[in-house]
Amino acid sequence: MQKTRLIDRLAGRRRFGFALAAGLVFLTAAASRVQAGNIYVPNYSFALPDIGTNSPYAAAVLQSWQQTSQPGWYSPADFDGAPWSDLAGTFYNAPDFTNSTETNTSYIGNCVGDQAAYLQVVPQVGILQVLSATFNVGKTYALTVGLIGGGGGMVEGSTFQLSLYYLDASSNMVTVAASTVTNTTAIFPADTNFVDFQVEVPGVRATDPWAGQNIGILLLATPDFYDPPQWGGYWDVGNVRLIETTALNLVNPAMTNGQLQFTVQSEPGVVFQILATTNLSLPATNWTSLGTLTNLTGSLSIVDQTAAGLGQRFYTARQAP
Repeated sequence: MQKTRLIDRLAGRRRFGFALAAGLVFLTAAASRVQAGNIYVPNYSFALPDIGTNSPYAAAVLQSWQQTSQPGWYSPADFDGAPWSDLAGTFYNAPDFTNSTETNTSYIGNCVGDQAAYLQVVPQVGILQVLSATFNVGKTYALTVGLIGGGGGMVEGSTFQLSLYYLDASSNMVTVAASTVTNTTAIFPADTNFVDFQVEVPGVRATDPWAGQNIGILLLATPDFYDPPQWGGYWDVGNVRLIETTALNLVNPAMTNGQLQFTVQSEPGVVFQILATTNLSLPATNWTSLGTLTNLTGSLSIVDQTAAGLGQRFYTARQAP
């Protein structure tokens, strides 16, 4: 089936801190992502399965990805007989097509590979998968997805959600972080270029319920159900990327002979600035700089010899420009 024909049928700063008993010294670190390690997302570009190259072809198949379950309210009879399984799948993207006189006027120039995914704009239509990778303590996560809105007559204001989640002990999906994308002609002026959108999880703490849990990815059409209804059209989806980064953090404080020592953790090679103040209400521009350093190994010990005699002092580390 052609994707367009299928659509026609449906038209329709976190901060980390702790206190020292001696001198009541607080340390904080502004959450930051600087360098990253890629986490493998199976079939991230929707290259599999190969659905063929003879026409502008779309097929309701998705390897490694699972389609969201059909909700009880959905009736194929209300959608020209289209089964729920037809509402998400893969389409072929190329400037022209083998053995065809058709020209692909909607060729997506920055598509990774020659296939991408489509999701019909019907509530609860989505695709998901649970990775072998886990949410690790002290790490931050960023999911980036290429999207094109407006396809098939999608109305302005229709929305799409990117989510990272985990499964609890009862296998219930629990959202860790989510971001909503709204279809507008300003954001999506053309259907020939993916626009990247991102959702982030700040530094994972040992007390977070998702710490150590497998990472889940959910991509979901979220049009308004009733007022006004925003059904109809389709989203194009491509190049799903997930990166893991060591959060910029201050840990292990100790006070010895009036000197405060602590450790800065980050990705190796990060250049950062240490700032300090005795008045937390002051803007960061008025804090005292203790120096700009490079964390060559990922763990760097800092000693503040100027902390003696201070009732309290606050610290923050921020990535240098």
